[in-house]
Amino acid sequence: MKFQLKNIAIAMVAALAFTSCSNDDDNKITGEGSLNVEFDNVFGSADLILGTQTNTTSQSENLKISEVKYIISNIVLTKSDGTTFTYPKSESYFIVDEATAASHVLNLSNIPAGNYTKIKFGIGVDQEQFNLGATGQGDFLASAQDAGMMWSWSAGYKFVAFEGTFTSGTVATDTSFMVHTGQAGTSYNYTDVTLDLPENALIRTNITPQIHIMADVKHIIDGTNKVKLSDNNMGGMGAMIMGGANLPLITANLSNMFEVEHVHND
Repeated sequence: MKFQLKNIAIAMVAALAFTSCSNDDDNKITGEGSLNVEFDNVFGSADLILGTQTNTTSQSENLKISEVKYIISNIVLTKSDGTTFTYPKSESYFIVDEATAASHVLNLSNIPAGNYTKIKFGIGVDQEQFNLGATGQGDFLASAQDAGMMWSWSAGYKFVAFEGTFTSGTVATDTSFMVHTGQAGTSYNYTDVTLDLPENALIRTNITPQIHIMADVKHIIDGTNKVKLSDNNMGGMGAMIMGGANLPLITANLSNMFEVEHVHND
């Protein structure tokens, strides 16, 4: 019995020591470190496979997805003491492309060391940045053009590009679809996402955490708001959603598309 009590006491001390180490007062942590943010695209419970995988929505439409791209921007991190760090705006625009593995992990540097509990980011390019004009976009404008994430400078950026083919009860043969979000008329359709971390991201001079975010692309058209591709089928042109009443519904869906699965602190 004494042996068991001794082992329990040792375990409790070790647990308290780990908790203390993991929750050091942010004011006592100094220096800067780095953070990796990984975006892992899925469709429902299945890992996303481009081109061949059949994905079924709650509206009984079967999708084969050929392209998923979205712009991540304006990253803000919240510490356990409630203070925030805003990543430099000039470096805060990224394109996540399912077809390009290297784009799935955002490498952020020069972040004040601390225990971080939340991450916030935008989907798209905020209107303030766009209003700086073409010359105010820096290198990101060329990157977006190369990635096909712009309609034109006057029309603006594509915030999300979601494309492929679909069939449904009323569409028997594979029919193309294109869903693009971005500015449409007077509606800008930029949105923010804030996610709590299941465990603190411990940014240190010698620790680079990785936040693993699952992005369920099903939510683009099959989230809180249900959007049927077959209702937007334009015959020979396929289903095209780039404006109209559906675009703000899709934009609203994006806030629930992302979830933090876990945080690595090693």
